[in-house]
Amino acid sequence: VSGVGFSSDKSQEQRALLVESKRQEVISLDNEISFNEAIIEEREQGIQEVQQQIGEVNEIFKDLAVLVHEQGAMIDDIGSNIEHSHEATAQAKSELVKASKTQRSSSSL
Repeated sequence: VSGVGFSSDKSQEQRALLVESKRQEVISLDNEISFNEAIIEEREQGIQEVQQQIGEVNEIFKDLAVLVHEQGAMIDDIGSNIEHSHEATAQAKSELVKASKTQRSSSSL
């Protein structure tokens, strides 16, 4: 009779240890799940920050494109002014040469 009781006590101890082991596994899995969820949330926040920064860079490039376009028009105006100045200078030179010839012919008379 006492041998059967001893075996039964041992069996209950083994079951208790098995239950405790399973409980520890469940707790461990819960902790791992919580840790993974925290990592996922952190990565999600990182992705959102990157998306926001990409949007800001996009706005900067749009602003830069507007500035480049405006400066392109200013450069065209400067180029046009240079061409007009060159033409006016050439015409002025021609007029000076004529005036010089006229002055020489007047003074030699």
